[in-house]
Amino acid sequence: MKRIGLLSDTHGFINPRLFTFFENVDEIWHAGDIGNLETADKLAGFKPLKAVFGNIDGHEVRAVYPLHQRFMCEETDVWITHIGGYPGRYERGVKPEIFINPPNIFICGHSHILKVIYDKKLDFLHINPGAAGNKGFHNVCTALRFVIDGKDIRDLEIWEMKRNEIVL
Repeated sequence: MKRIGLLSDTHGFINPRLFTFFENVDEIWHAGDIGNLETADKLAGFKPLKAVFGNIDGHEVRAVYPLHQRFMCEETDVWITHIGGYPGRYERGVKPEIFINPPNIFICGHSHILKVIYDKKLDFLHINPGAAGNKGFHNVCTALRFVIDGKDIRDLEIWEMKRNEIVL
């Protein structure tokens, strides 16, 4: 069993309250637009980090983190990328692979909109954790945590905070 903390679109800012939310997770996964290596290093210093670069990330972040991460967690095939689309509207960069070899969980960021959708056609869970950072059009910062136990994905919880809320 693995407890996962999932976030995206930090854009160089991590709300300190996220560390409390992620306190009991085993790993943190970041779906891109990290912002800088200092942000990734803070997360990696707290828990093991798997991350991908996003469209705003510079060459320093891109030198360390890939465009796609595809791996097994327990018995679950996971694919993380930044710009991936969503059921019925996948981005052309992922379309061939997602239809030929779909994962069990497809995770992406970019939209700043929290979405958890089961893709019935391709038989997998699509997750976009929204945006955890303080830059962008979103008014509410979001992140997720959940459990992967073998092939079972469960206990999904949402963290949210208004962007203008005082951070302590």
